[in-house]
Amino acid sequence: MKKLCIVFSQGPHGNAKGREALDLALLSASFEQEVSLVFTDEGILNLLKHQSPETVGAKDYIATFGALPLYDVETILVCEAAMEELELTEHDIKLEVQFSSSQAITEHFNHVDEVLVF
Repeated sequence: MKKLCIVFSQGPHGNAKGREALDLALLSASFEQEVSLVFTDEGILNLLKHQSPETVGAKDYIATFGALPLYDVETILVCEAAMEELELTEHDIKLEVQFSSSQAITEHFNHVDEVLVF
């Protein structure tokens, strides 16, 4: 089984990268690849509670993150340093995630077959 890690590094609105990354994650998981997700930099904003993207004319793909457990996507890492930089806490995040150091994320990259950055 191929191990794929998808890195979310950009915010959820203003471009399609977050939606494309999520679509790839779900599609890959449906073909029985082991998918893990890493959220860093502004990519963490994809995980915030109480978003209303329709108010800025964007489609609400954020709600689809709730389907990750149905696809057996269990490893979701969030960069602790990026959380601090954005002044966010674990209470701001709507999914069950693992808060990880940059070193732990780098170590995770060493255990997957492919890393794709969005």
